Amino acid sequence: MVEHGRVAGASVIVWKDGREAHFSAAGMADREAGAQFTRGTLVQIFSLTKPVTGVALMTLWEQGKFGLDDPLADHLPQFAVLKVAGGTDADGKIILRDPARPVTIRDVMRHTAGFTYGDGQTPADTVWRQLDPLSADNTLEEFGQLMPQVPLLYDPGARWEYSAAVDVQALLVAHFSGLPFDAYIRQAIFEPLGMKDSSWTPPLRELPRLAMIYEAADGAPLTPMDRELWLTPNFRGKPMRMGGSGIVSTVDDYLRFARMLLGEGTLGNTQILKPSTVRLMATDHLDPRITERSWLPTKGQVGFGLDFAVRIAPPASAEENAGTVGEFFWDGWPSMLSWVDPVNDMAVVFAVQKVPFDMTLHHDIRDAIYGDSVYESGRVPQ
Repeated sequence: MVEHGRVAGASVIVWKDGREAHFSAAGMADREAGAQFTRGTLVQIFSLTKPVTGVALMTLWEQGKFGLDDPLADHLPQFAVLKVAGGTDADGKIILRDPARPVTIRDVMRHTAGFTYGDGQTPADTVWRQLDPLSADNTLEEFGQLMPQVPLLYDPGARWEYSAAVDVQALLVAHFSGLPFDAYIRQAIFEPLGMKDSSWTPPLRELPRLAMIYEAADGAPLTPMDRELWLTPNFRGKPMRMGGSGIVSTVDDYLRFARMLLGEGTLGNTQILKPSTVRLMATDHLDPRITERSWLPTKGQVGFGLDFAVRIAPPASAEENAGTVGEFFWDGWPSMLSWVDPVNDMAVVFAVQKVPFDMTLHHDIRDAIYGDSVYESGRVPQ
């Protein structure tokens, strides 16, 4: 990947059968500063933050704080005002209607609530851009006041649509724990798992360890992104702590999180979740009637659990990403990837900082790990 100019630098770590089976790194974390991509390189994991938030919320579910099918507004009353955008009238005004049923916490965890990220052209997206609820200058609490004002794209449970739902999960974590969201993550996940390099706000002295994000649009050579665009807002003193993005970590730290999931909630002598809870998160929760699934099918033959994509069938061809039925995974905007494969007793973290999101990197790193046998008809690799 480095030699062919597809990435400036990258690393991959594979944990299999109770031991580290492979680690390698290549290229530069910061080409302009002459910093190599190493085991200690800090990376911005973006949406790989989402599984961390989901695990935190499920620790509170295990404490009996809520039910998955509770209406969201039972716990966050500001969401009782949610409306569905039904188009616009002759004057261009948004037509709003009541949702067919309330948004549930399960909807929020499986991206079926009807929320948006504001990146479309619907009336709801227009309102999102006007309000900018996830502005780095907002607090998470301010996001919680603005988000209910954004209309839903559709009725809850009707479609799968990637959205700010995990930031709503962060609100729930803060509500149920009584702590600031990031403080609860630190207390419930980072510290118990020994994830010493993971946070939303690494000390400024660690900035030289942070990998640059490189951009290579439309086949152009890799160029460093403008610092104001790629550097996590928290490094710049901004108040937002997103549930769906923002964690800075290392491959070793994130592997500890992945190993906990592989261990069905336990790493060493530390239990974060019960085995049944991890299995619940790693089970497809999408009703077969949910046929509108946005770009989720581009990740292969997958469904979606609670904050994880879940593989439900073997790869149909060599063009599809390799993987094993029952694996669960997610990724992050600068082409980050991590997955847990219980069948093969394996967890993988692939670290790279390249945009736009490059699925070919995921295809090739999975091929390198699984080999050709994954494409044999009906065969589950061992």
